[in-house]
Amino acid sequence: MEGCSLGTFAALLIVILAVLFDFFWLDVDRKRWGWMKNWTKFQKGLFFSGFAVVSVLIYVGLSLEFL
Repeated sequence: MEGCSLGTFAALLIVILAVLFDFFWLDVDRKRWGWMKNWTKFQKGLFFSGFAVVSVLIYVGLSLEFL
């Protein structure tokens, strides 16, 4: 991955931080994330970790042509 730029990581970081910001601060009524209400902290952590990994894989997969 020597061709990855700082912009690539910045874009991924922005997406991941936006989702976490929405989950913890913006969705106070739990209208968007209410389906996770009965999940344990471990399950939520696993979900967000999986989300981050899938986001990275999709972004890198779509960018392979340009790297």
